[in-house]
Amino acid sequence: MKTEGYRVKDYGQAVKRYVQTMDLKDDPALIAEYRRRHSEQEAWREVLDGIRQVGILDMQLFILGTRLVMIVDTPLDFDWGAAMARLATLPRQQEWEDYMAMFQQCREGATSDEKWQMMERIFRLYE
Repeated sequence: MKTEGYRVKDYGQAVKRYVQTMDLKDDPALIAEYRRRHSEQEAWREVLDGIRQVGILDMQLFILGTRLVMIVDTPLDFDWGAAMARLATLPRQQEWEDYMAMFQQCREGATSDEKWQMMERIFRLYE
């Protein structure tokens, strides 16, 4: 477990953050493969390029057991709905989603936006 934290990018601009969650199937072999498929060496370049093309500045996945949490940083003027609709049409994106579905608790043929559930922030370190 990493206890020294993770460095946050300096974007040189104000950004907004989205946090989503999803559950994986409770199968250690599938979870190990899911982790491998998201490694720097195995992630599909076309999918990474598509994520950037729709305006996402950074995306990170975190895991605990079968629970995934995704953190997405975007410019302030980012339109989530429009970006996800565009992302779904980009090269290899639906192929990636269909492949990833074998690991995820989701319905067959779901898009990324249908699989991931947006989380609600209920606390922050108030000023």
